[in-house]
Amino acid sequence: MSASATSNRVAIFAATSGHSGVDRVVANLAAQFDEWAIPVDLLRIRGHGPDVALEGMRHARRIDLGAAHVNTALPALVRYLRRERPAALLTDKDRVNRVAIIARMLAGAGAAADMPATRLAVRLGTTVSVNLASRGALERRLQQASIRRLYPLADCIVVPSQGVADDLVSALGVEPALIRVAYSPIVSDRLRTLSLAAVDHPWLADGAPPVILGVGELGARKDFATLVRAFALLRARRPCRLLILGRGRQRERLLALAAESGVAGDVELAGFHDNPYAFMARAALFVLSSRWEGFGIVLAEALACGTPVVSTDCPSGPAEILDGSRHQRLVPVGDSDALAAAMADALSVRPDREALRRGAERFSTEASARAYLAALGLSEAVPRPVSAPG
Repeated sequence: MSASATSNRVAIFAATSGHSGVDRVVANLAAQFDEWAIPVDLLRIRGHGPDVALEGMRHARRIDLGAAHVNTALPALVRYLRRERPAALLTDKDRVNRVAIIARMLAGAGAAADMPATRLAVRLGTTVSVNLASRGALERRLQQASIRRLYPLADCIVVPSQGVADDLVSALGVEPALIRVAYSPIVSDRLRTLSLAAVDHPWLADGAPPVILGVGELGARKDFATLVRAFALLRARRPCRLLILGRGRQRERLLALAAESGVAGDVELAGFHDNPYAFMARAALFVLSSRWEGFGIVLAEALACGTPVVSTDCPSGPAEILDGSRHQRLVPVGDSDALAAAMADALSVRPDREALRRGAERFSTEASARAYLAALGLSEAVPRPVSAPG
């Protein structure tokens, strides 16, 4: 049965690797919306994530658009919007955003005059100017043109940090009134539960040397090469180990670099793990070595697990996440000497893990979901927070 024109149904459309930060954003938002009895449609492209587990959700459904690629999903998305008429559509990534903007225009052209339009929020999760600088000329021009010309046709652009918002304004001339900042949904009961799970890894056993943890795709943006070099400098001064969770094209290069640096026996690239939080909770230190981010989800996740962090001061996100932290440790991008010194300093201090967890509470799934619903024009669908008696 089609949703009514006055429903608060939210459609979410993304095409991901299945193990990215966007996957976690979508999964956490869908779970929080479901808890609030807000209907959610997860629109799916075959062979792509996000792979959100719907078990236990009562108000969410997965809808296969019948397309194997974003570029061929336009007709199906138009049909979906005309048939279901969701109150709002949230999309992520530039190609998906472009298709969604055009689909809403086409769906509206065939709608009845009194039919409320679906509100559209397009999301950009990274610092666009830095990201574009790494792309080819044609792709760079295409995305610049779409942001400048197509994105104003959406109701708003959702970004995960003020740094991304400022970049859109200064680098691409986006009107500030079009942008909504909504931190990524991180801290949840599920994260807390997963962080308590057992980890069968000898390096994380009691009494073992401290483990420094990195998590992310083994690609240029995460710059794990700088982390390996910094670790080699640190390892020359004290016992420690480096464990990196993730997969990607630079795996062999990073293994070769560890061997060349003389630390191959203390560096492990452990591949992708469904539950990185159990590793985070047991690591002595978490390090984000990225060249650029939009937010730095793993940094907030590590804090939520009570783990001290060191990060590059990359655009954008880490400085906002660590703002006000008593143990803020930000280093220049690509500076292995500064990173090694910051890691040594962090390992020399006994962490207050409960204080770190409290500092991450502003990235709760509830707070984030409220911000997203405000951007989607559905604030009235959110239950009011329960006030403490007094």
